[in-house]
Amino acid sequence: MTQTDAAPDAAPDAAYEAKLRADFAGQSRDDVLRDYREMLRIRRFEEAAARAYTRGKISGFLHLYIGQEAIAVATHQSMEPGDRVVSTYRTHGFALALGSSPNACAAELFGKATGLVGGVGGSMHFFDRDKGLWGGYAIVGNHIPVAAGHAFASKYTGDGHVTLCFMGDGAVGIGPVHEGMTLAGIMKLPIVFLVENNQYSMGTPLKRTLPVEDITSRAAGYGFHADRFHVTSVQETRARIAAAVDRARKDHQPTLIELITYRFRGHSMSDPAKYRQKEEVDRWRMNDPLERTLRALQVIFNVAEAELEVIDEQVVREMDAAYEFAERSPAPAPEARFANIMVGD
Repeated sequence: MTQTDAAPDAAPDAAYEAKLRADFAGQSRDDVLRDYREMLRIRRFEEAAARAYTRGKISGFLHLYIGQEAIAVATHQSMEPGDRVVSTYRTHGFALALGSSPNACAAELFGKATGLVGGVGGSMHFFDRDKGLWGGYAIVGNHIPVAAGHAFASKYTGDGHVTLCFMGDGAVGIGPVHEGMTLAGIMKLPIVFLVENNQYSMGTPLKRTLPVEDITSRAAGYGFHADRFHVTSVQETRARIAAAVDRARKDHQPTLIELITYRFRGHSMSDPAKYRQKEEVDRWRMNDPLERTLRALQVIFNVAEAELEVIDEQVVREMDAAYEFAERSPAPAPEARFANIMVGD
């Protein structure tokens, strides 16, 4: 049987199946297969990254996106050419969803010259301007004013583009987040702020970091529209992000979206996540968008197991080839550390 990761102990019940059919109503078989493949590409890339890290091929920190793939896929489908994504250090999924080369992504993880930014950024500083990815920022919360600056540039020049700024739930108490959102509200910037609430600020549960559980309750203070929902499918996530993007583009009305999600690995590869119980992980895994999409393909669209296996094998070969490319690639020249410091370099 095709598995996206370890399967939950409990089999889906009738209520689960009914909810599944309702969530995937109106979608074509091809659309669901597309979403499944795109999420699976991110999942398999991240699993390969974890293996490479344990073999000592990746240095520094490595923050995996396993469990949150639907957000990146839906984001790409909600954007128009020229729109920008400004993200945190957990950004491999956005790079792949936006169309960055898996070869270049893997090479960046390995610190090689063929990487997205020549091997000098590593996992926490992915950047691919041509695909609309404007970072990858390692300093928690400090990229929110940067994203507001992107949105201000769009409003000033009238280019019609929207900036989508992602942060984790652990960032919302950082000072620059308040500063950036205040500016966006005052200036009515074409921006969408999205909080990927994966339940933990590093290893600290949400109840110990936020006095009010609903992060979007802050939106009114900035003059933002607000939306909050559990991420269980690409379809719903796409529709709700797209509505906010459209609002930003047409009305210059910022939105604060709280995406309730879950990461199935620790905060980084150095975190064994022993603060979580198996029952908690299994409960969340039942709503893993990738697992639910696989189940929908099987029970709603009657996709044969053999076809699903072929898709998985193709994706695995693609990601294996990317990491083999990274292994073969040369290290950057010493002088590369001085490049791209000034505009025009």
